[in-house]
Amino acid sequence: MRAFAPRILNNLVRIQSSRHGNRQTMASMPTSEKRIFSPGANSEDCQAAQFTRGSLDASQLGGNPLDQFHVWFKHAQQSDVYAPETCTLATASLPDGKVSARIVYLKEFDDSGFVIYSNWDTSRKARDIRSNPHAALTFWWRELERQVRVEGTVERLSSEQSQVYYDTRIRGSRIGAWASRQSEVLSDRQKLEDRVKDVEKRFEGQDEIPVPEFWGGLRVIPDMIEFWQGRESRLHDRFRYLKDCKESSGWKKERLSP
Repeated sequence: MRAFAPRILNNLVRIQSSRHGNRQTMASMPTSEKRIFSPGANSEDCQAAQFTRGSLDASQLGGNPLDQFHVWFKHAQQSDVYAPETCTLATASLPDGKVSARIVYLKEFDDSGFVIYSNWDTSRKARDIRSNPHAALTFWWRELERQVRVEGTVERLSSEQSQVYYDTRIRGSRIGAWASRQSEVLSDRQKLEDRVKDVEKRFEGQDEIPVPEFWGGLRVIPDMIEFWQGRESRLHDRFRYLKDCKESSGWKKERLSP
C-alpha cells in the first residue's frame, strides 16, 4: 500500500493543477452579449409581469383530479382560452434518459385518462415510449394564468378505437397520416408530396379510409395531476394529487410550495 502512495499523491496533484488551469482558462474567456434577457419584463428595470387573475385554495378543489380537470377545462373553454386542448407531451428514452417534448392536442378525456393521436412507428415519441412507457402532459392557459401537469403510464388505443377519431379528420389529414413517416429525414418537400399522391391514388374513390396500423391514440393514465394558479411575486398556489389506494377517492391531495 505504501508503494502506491506517492503515485496516488502525484495523480492528485496533476488533477488539481488541471482543475486550476481550467478555471483560469474559463475565467479568461470573453463573455458574449446576452441575446435574450428577461424577455417577459414590462418595465425598464426588467421586472417580470405579475400573475394577478386568481387564487386557489384546497376548498375549491374536489377529491378526484379527473373531475377537477374537467371543471377547469370547461372553464377554460367558457373563458375563450385559445385552444385549451393544446398541451406539451414529454417523453424520455431509456437507457440514455434523453428527454424530448412537443406540442400536441388532447383529443379525448375520460375516467381512464388523457388521449392524444400520432404516428407510433417512426416518430421520436414512439421510440421513447417503446423503451419507456411513461409520459407527462402540461396544459398552459394564459388567459386564466393556470396550468395543469399530468404524469403517468401510457397505453395504445386499439385500431377500432382509433378509427372513431380518425374518421372525424378531413380527408387530407387522413391521407397525410398514411403518407408521412413522421420524424424521418426528407431530402426535399417533393418526396413527401409524391407519397401523398401515391396514397391518394391508393384510396381514390374511397370515402372510408382505414386508420394506419402505425397511427392512432395514446392514453396517458395519470398517477399524478397538479393544478397550478399563478400568484403575485411568484408565490403560486399549487396542489398535487397522487394515486393512493388508502384514500376513499383513490387520490391524495396536498399543497406544494411554489
